[in-house]
Amino acid sequence: MGHELRRPEADLLRDGIYELRVSLQGVHYRILYFFHGKMAVVVSHGLIKERTVPPKEIDCAVERKQQFEVNSRKHTYEEA
Repeated sequence: MGHELRRPEADLLRDGIYELRVSLQGVHYRILYFFHGKMAVVVSHGLIKERTVPPKEIDCAVERKQQFEVNSRKHTYEEA
């Protein structure tokens, strides 16, 4: 659903950073990502126990987004 996916599965946090919430076998995962053209770019992932994503984690995601936008080829995985 891309940009249209909303709560409770996803939400826009700030500065173009979205959060995807996934639960598997009672464990809650948070994936932070942004859209670049037709791509969804993952900038952070992991387990989370808090009800909200810590601001420090969002700041880190924003910084990674800026780095990607400067040189997307350097920060894109391509299988050989």
